[in-house]
Amino acid sequence: MKYIRIPLGAVQTNCYFLINDEKECLIVDPGGEAQKVFQTIEKHKVKPLAILLTHAHFDHIGAVDEVRERYNLPVHLHRLEKEWPTNPELNGSRFFPLGEITAKPATDLIQGEGEQTIGGFTFQILETPGHTPGSVSFYFAEERWVVSGDALFARSIGRTDLPGGNEPQLLKSIHDKLLTLPEDTFVLSGHGEETTVEEEMDGNPFLNGF
Repeated sequence: MKYIRIPLGAVQTNCYFLINDEKECLIVDPGGEAQKVFQTIEKHKVKPLAILLTHAHFDHIGAVDEVRERYNLPVHLHRLEKEWPTNPELNGSRFFPLGEITAKPATDLIQGEGEQTIGGFTFQILETPGHTPGSVSFYFAEERWVVSGDALFARSIGRTDLPGGNEPQLLKSIHDKLLTLPEDTFVLSGHGEETTVEEEMDGNPFLNGF
């Protein structure tokens, strides 16, 4: 397997294309600029199977409808954020000068943690709330990847000042779910560069004391 990371939209949210040997593709967090998503799919000649959302903030859902309609894809989102795509106050777009952003409801609601199989992909869903109530991370054990959304960044953590944010809960999620993964696990974050669990355990100033 391989992945491609493309920052999209006004705040450069990372969209990930997870591609297996059969050229199937999972699209994580298509946050805007749908044409760039289409171009990536066409350039690499992959078959999209689904859209996975780590959470439903506006900068992670901006291109969801265009992408899903073009390829007839299911959209997976945690059940606690069922109402968020359609609500600019919940998804945060009402609080930023970019205009209100909405998307249609997700087709597949994530009910909790556990193993998920889509096509030739098998991965673990980890509930990592705190940035938002329904934030999840997608862990691919064989590849040693975890797509963490806005829970954990290189030398930083997700903000908790938007609706539903909870800093103690976020720190607990990071400690209990992400820092317990193998230290060489690559963390594919929602913004910025990739990092590893080991690097964040050793050098993230927000995690001192863990």
